[in-house]
Amino acid sequence: MSFEIERKFLVRQRPDLVAAKRSTIRQGYITHPTDAVQMRLRQSNDSYVLTFKSGQGLVRTEREAAITQQQFDTFWPETTGRRLEKTRWRGALPDGLTYELDVFEGALAGLVLVEVEFETEQAANTFQPPAWFGAEVTEDRRYKNQVMAVNGLPS
Repeated sequence: MSFEIERKFLVRQRPDLVAAKRSTIRQGYITHPTDAVQMRLRQSNDSYVLTFKSGQGLVRTEREAAITQQQFDTFWPETTGRRLEKTRWRGALPDGLTYELDVFEGALAGLVLVEVEFETEQAANTFQPPAWFGAEVTEDRRYKNQVMAVNGLPS
């Protein structure tokens, strides 16, 4: 079974992104936020992925499969009303971990979040976020992408 161990934070101050890799992302959800599992379509630049997720919080089950643009286009209409767009900046933290900084667009414009994935729960629990990270929102359901795609900016 594949697991995702991830912590998510608001961003207090944007870091220097000169060395970060940029990608343009649009994603939509086939499932609804109230469903027990999540099925997501994502286009990141010229790649397409179907993702299954289940669970809540720090550790969740995650499976991904690359799909073709044609397959993506076939299912994309089913995500109407459950979509978001963002620019993702992927870079390295001083401790060697990778961060993913998301600058949201459209209805979520102005929101900036940063995520860090970990190999173990212990590594996640002992992680000390850099000063540019803001408040942690890992356990705050309002900041789940699927929920924001439907409900908009958290209040």
